[in-house]
Amino acid sequence: MNNEYDNEKFFEEYRKMSRSRNGLSAAGEWHQLKPLFPLLQGKTVLDLGCGYGWHCTFAAEQGAAQVLGIDLSQKMIEEAKKRNAEKEIEYRVCGIEEYEYPESMWDCVVSNLALHYIENIEKVFQMVHRTLKQDGTFIFNMEHPVFTAGVGQDWIYTEAGTPQCWPVDNYFIPGKRNTHFLGCDVVKQHHTLTQILMGLLNSGFELKAVVEAEPPKEMMSIPGMKDELRRPMMLLVKANKK
Repeated sequence: MNNEYDNEKFFEEYRKMSRSRNGLSAAGEWHQLKPLFPLLQGKTVLDLGCGYGWHCTFAAEQGAAQVLGIDLSQKMIEEAKKRNAEKEIEYRVCGIEEYEYPESMWDCVVSNLALHYIENIEKVFQMVHRTLKQDGTFIFNMEHPVFTAGVGQDWIYTEAGTPQCWPVDNYFIPGKRNTHFLGCDVVKQHHTLTQILMGLLNSGFELKAVVEAEPPKEMMSIPGMKDELRRPMMLLVKANKK
């Protein structure tokens, strides 16, 4: 997994994003992701790619007894400790692929906008299944395959500069995608919908919900938000360990 988030220029641009400044209330997918969480009172929660720690704090506020947030970025972890330092939360600089995944330790594993940086996503699914307790819940939000298969992950624009259409190419060819995000060159990984969902099923999970994120009505006045209804950007999934 590449670590663009410790790039000073990239991190400063990321800091300016609305979701970075205002947390979950500014995340367009939160109204759909929040209902997927199980009851967390007294539970243990692992956050893979925790970023600023917003979901860690949410878990603590819901009564979680123990929360661990891991992220490959030192800068992200430092920011999380400043912004979301609840007593139940521990933060650790650690990549998703490097975490030890102790057997049957966590009641809930969550990952938000991190798995599209992982090349071998099925291996992560297998390790998450291993580390969950029986009937544990895995919830994740990642970039939608239609989005990651986008050519340059950008629109084709009219001469006037308005989005005309979203080009998709090489959909069935998974792997590295070189993109431009927040003014920087960023490497992501494309996975097909079949790879994602069958990867979960083959790892022993039971699918409970599959949701394609749509921004809420109250955000439709934000410039560019209406265009988010023209193609899916995020894929939300809830799966349980049988």
